[in-house]
Parts: sequence; structure tokens; C-alpha cells
Amino acid sequence: MTRRPQQIDIDEYNYLLPDERIAKFPLAERDASKLLIYNKGNISESRFRNLVDYLPEKTLLVRNNTRVVQARVLFFKETGARIEVFCLEPHSPSDYAVAFQQREQCEWTCMIGNLKKWKEGALTRRFEVDGTSVTLTAERIDSSGLSHTVKFSWDSPSLTFADILEDVGELPIPPYLNRETEESDKETYQTVYAKIEGSVAAPTAGLHFTDAVLEDLEKHAIRSTEVTLHVGAGTFQPVKSKSIGDHTMHSEMISVTKDTLEELLRNLGSIVAVGTTSVRTLESLYFLGRQLILSPDTFQFQVKQWEPYNSTALYPSTEEALSALIDYMNAHKLQKLNAATQIIIAPGYKFRLISGMITNFHQPKSTLLLLISAFVGADWKKIYNYAFDNEFRFLSYGDSSLLLP
Repeated sequence: MTRRPQQIDIDEYNYLLPDERIAKFPLAERDASKLLIYNKGNISESRFRNLVDYLPEKTLLVRNNTRVVQARVLFFKETGARIEVFCLEPHSPSDYAVAFQQREQCEWTCMIGNLKKWKEGALTRRFEVDGTSVTLTAERIDSSGLSHTVKFSWDSPSLTFADILEDVGELPIPPYLNRETEESDKETYQTVYAKIEGSVAAPTAGLHFTDAVLEDLEKHAIRSTEVTLHVGAGTFQPVKSKSIGDHTMHSEMISVTKDTLEELLRNLGSIVAVGTTSVRTLESLYFLGRQLILSPDTFQFQVKQWEPYNSTALYPSTEEALSALIDYMNAHKLQKLNAATQIIIAPGYKFRLISGMITNFHQPKSTLLLLISAFVGADWKKIYNYAFDNEFRFLSYGDSSLLLP
């Protein structure tokens, strides 16, 4: 009897990762990082700047153009207690672009560090912008588990919330780096093609690209298109339950233009995703299209965690699913599709859009490692053993792999 993905024991996806193998800083030259190539079971290595030599002809690269925001804001109470307010996603208004352009006030869903020291009342922080004094106020107005709705207000109507974060926010580098954010991270923890603000973590496979690599790809007729997935803090959340069926996957916002959907439809069979965030976005598109085909009257712009594993329902072709999305957008005169995805990709998953992926080396017992195993099967162990034996650097600032099963 075939085991359902929900029955997978996360301990099967554990491995020893010594702290010294975690890259604390990136290399001085992004594209000098090592690249592991896994091609139909065979493993070799090169440098990322040679990526074009290993991509199949007519590859369409799909990359995530999200930009990491300086989402960590520190407040200090009169007692000296330090309170960290970590902005996760906009609450009111809920649209990212609109929320960043708000003036005077907005509400965000946040995580709060040292919450026990902030039982009631408002927090304030004063700072200067171009010689003008500004007071930022934070009020906690609702709580649900570890998430809290925080109302921010400020007394300078000329400043947007994006301006506020740019002036007082800190870039939230991954917790496993075990260090404070440095000024250099503001540049190195962004991809060179980052555009759309909204992430609290970088799509790290994209950190290896440079303008020179992009030019080399274009020169060799390797085309690229972009999607947006705003990476949430849940990407760092380990699977704490023994079976993954008891793990609640985080939800993230995705955005894809109609032009990109049409490009994907024309290039099925040749799509290589840059990073697991692009993978999750692309594979979610199939299930959004499937919803439109099966239940057009109840389409909810959301992919639930276990939706891909409903074995009793009809599964249309990928062409049909993407065409349904395009038809929907044409009918409603939409140029961009916005949705939420909670999709978990684990062994037993059938990939609908991607033929390959570029990705870094991920944490033990993580949903990202489950995704890799879903794509390459048990060979994930062979890949990670090779990386260990050949001095590859791990996690966000580490090296990468090109996976072509």
C-alpha cells in the first residue's frame, strides 16, 4: 500500500549540519559560488557563473522578483526593555503595494519579540528624516497565537510606510546565521532583479545571479520570466511534528501576470524554476486553474495545503489549467493574478510545470528538503552527501545546485 504524504516521518529527512558548514556571509563575488549539477542521477560541480553551460536548450528560467523589506522595527520602553516588532504581512489595507504607500497609519500582522514586556499601552520611537522629527507609534489591537495585529501611526504625512521602514527598519536576515544584520546585508541579501517589496526573507537561489550571468544567459538564448511570491517567516519554521500531516504550512501571497502565464503555456517541458519559492508559485498555478475548471463559481484565489493530494478528484492537463487561468483573466480584464498558496510539496507530489530547478542547500527536517526529495527522490541524500564531501556551503548565503532529474 502506497504511503500518503501526510504519513511521512520527518526524521527521515534529517541530517547533521554543523554550524561551521552554514555560510554566515556571501562570497565577495556572487557568481563565484559553487554549483552542484544533478543531471539524471549523475553529479558534477562547477561555478555558478558557468550556469549557461548546464541548462538544456530552450530553457525558460522563472525567477521570483520579490524584494526583502526592512521588516524588523525596534522599540525601547522607558524601562529600557527592547521590544522587536517584526512585520509579516499587511492587515489593513491587505494589498502589499497599497499598504507600503499608506500615509499616517496602517495595520500589519506581526510577530513580537519580548512580548512579556509589552503587556499594554503604545510603544513610540522618535527619529529624524531630513532634519524633521518624526514619532512612530505602535499599538497592539488584536492577537491570535503567535501573530499580533499592530497599528502603526506616524505624525509626518509626507512619509509613506515604505519610507518609515526604510528609515527605522532592519533587514531580517535568517535566524540561523546567529549574528546581527550588517550594512552589507542590505545589498547582499537582495537579488539583483528584486523589484516588488513584500518579503521578510530572500529567495536565496537567486542571490547567485549577477548582471554578467544574466547577460550570458541572454546571449545564449536562455529566456527568463518573473513571478512574485512574498516569502514569509514561516519559511524558517522547522517541522516539529513527527509526521508532516500534523504540520501546518504557512500561507504566502503570489502574483503572476497574464503575459507570464502565456509564456509558461508556450514553454511547458522547458521550465526551470529559480528557487523553491518559484517552484511553489508555479505549481500553485496548476491548482488555481484546476479550481476554475472544477468549481468556477466558488473560485477563491487560494491553494490549500493538502489540495494536491486529493486522489479522488479530476485532474485536468497542465495546458487546460493554465488556459483556464488565462481565459478567466481575459474575461475579467485582469493583467495580474493575485492569490494565496499554502501548498506543501512532499514525496508523492506530481510536478505539473517545472522540469528543473536551481536551489540552495536547505535545513534538516524542513519543508524545503521535502520539496527537494519530491523532485529527485531518494537521491537527495546522494546530492547532500556530495555537497558535504566537497566543501559546499549551506543555507541562505551558501552554494547552490541545478537539479535536472
